Amino acid sequence: MSKELEQAKKYFPGGVNSPVRAFKSVGCEPIFIKSAYGSKVIDVDDNEYIDYVGTWGPAILGHAESSVIEAVRRTALDGLSFGAPTVAETELAELICEAFPVIEKMRFVSSGTEATMSAIRLARGFTNRPYIIKCDGAYHGHGDSLLVSAGSGVATFAIPGCPGIPDSIASNTLVVPFNNLEAVNEVFETHKNKIAAMIVEPVCGNMGVVNPIEGYLQGLRNLCDANGALLIFDEVMTGFRGCYGGVSKISNVKPDLTTLGKVVGGGMPLAVYGGRSEIMSMISPDGPVYQAGTLSGNPIAVAAGIATLKKLKANPTFYMKLLDNSQKLQQGLTKAANDVNLNVVCNRYGAMMTIFFNKEPVTDYETAKKSDTALFARWFKGMLERKIYLAPSQFEAIFISGAHTETDINRTITAAKEVFAML
Repeated sequence: MSKELEQAKKYFPGGVNSPVRAFKSVGCEPIFIKSAYGSKVIDVDDNEYIDYVGTWGPAILGHAESSVIEAVRRTALDGLSFGAPTVAETELAELICEAFPVIEKMRFVSSGTEATMSAIRLARGFTNRPYIIKCDGAYHGHGDSLLVSAGSGVATFAIPGCPGIPDSIASNTLVVPFNNLEAVNEVFETHKNKIAAMIVEPVCGNMGVVNPIEGYLQGLRNLCDANGALLIFDEVMTGFRGCYGGVSKISNVKPDLTTLGKVVGGGMPLAVYGGRSEIMSMISPDGPVYQAGTLSGNPIAVAAGIATLKKLKANPTFYMKLLDNSQKLQQGLTKAANDVNLNVVCNRYGAMMTIFFNKEPVTDYETAKKSDTALFARWFKGMLERKIYLAPSQFEAIFISGAHTETDINRTITAAKEVFAML
């Protein structure tokens, strides 16, 4: 055990402050990071890695991007937090509304979990109904109502539920398979006039990347409309990953509420829930649904968010390069595995992807769970030895940033060829 992990375990469960960071599912110790720049992270022993975790998504510009760092530095000189409105909050909101026309009004919070649990509370308050629908294996943060049949870290550790969540709360969450409209319809039929909303990752990221089949998202929209329920798109992961906007823009399917995180704070603690004005008017102080937060819209996170979105917006070729590199990596990894007759499925949405060690297409949580996690662990270790830093779970995503170069992509594919050949 490294001295860093030994010391950390004295104070933190597993020595970490978020479960997947412990590397338990891949059977090795976590590396401790001391710095990052561009597409690289550097550990405490001065080893440099090509990073595809990207602080779990938000580092779309790469680490320590100069305009973001300067915005944070400049803002910090005026104070870290006020617990009061700032003009900058409105500036960031305008940028978000431009990117996400489906968001008419919004509320800033500090994490994706806070955004999703607030959106659920709002949906229940607006409809005066108790039930919500979520997809099997989808992770929407660790709020009690949503940590039922969740993916991501829960899937990694094969935890069927979570102690500490009363049955009375869990029973208000109805679970259906992703990409299965018939199952959603059956739930609506069984619980007529009792379902407040369906929350869905329009492209799943927390059972690994799983894309919706053709017509699925529009089908959800139709079913929610027919049953008087709200449709919530959780775009905490997918926001800005496929375009300057989200899946709602690409699919032309309009949710009633959207949750965002990660990128909109430029890597700092900031998230959003928002949508139709008539629904958001239920939020206090305009309405009776209460939600508050001292650090919501704090000036440092807002400054980082503004700098990030402005950078994305100002460069018309940014997404062209980002998506081109993402496609090259997907094709390169797939070919490298095929060349040695290794069964893999590489699912991609925009600049996020997952390589499943699986013999069949991955279209939902059931098929994702058929992946060979032991083989993934060996792949992970082999790549880490070659200084390629991937998410330590079969059920997470590879994130490509604007800082990744063609050299980074080629080096990653070369490393993958070597490891695949060993497997």
